[in-house]
Amino acid sequence: MADLAMKHRLPTIGAEDAFSENGGLISYAGNVNFVDQFRQAAGYVNRILAGEKPGDLPIQMATKYKLTINFKVAKALGIDVPPSLSASADEVIE
Repeated sequence: MADLAMKHRLPTIGAEDAFSENGGLISYAGNVNFVDQFRQAAGYVNRILAGEKPGDLPIQMATKYKLTINFKVAKALGIDVPPSLSASADEVIE
């Protein structure tokens, strides 16, 4: 998808780190630690197997987010990334 967007000169955003690492402009990913996600899922499975109803379990939201900006892509698209946005990025790809 990143190649197609680049061909048509479209800025893109994805929900996984790999997106911006592979040619997307920006990625904004929640709960980037997959080990933590699997641990939380195992806890939910345990509670369901112990008899709790899935509908009674609380909804869990991401607690950590990672913003990655690919400046190579921004330059190729002629986009000036505002300093405030680049300052808040967790990772910058030069």
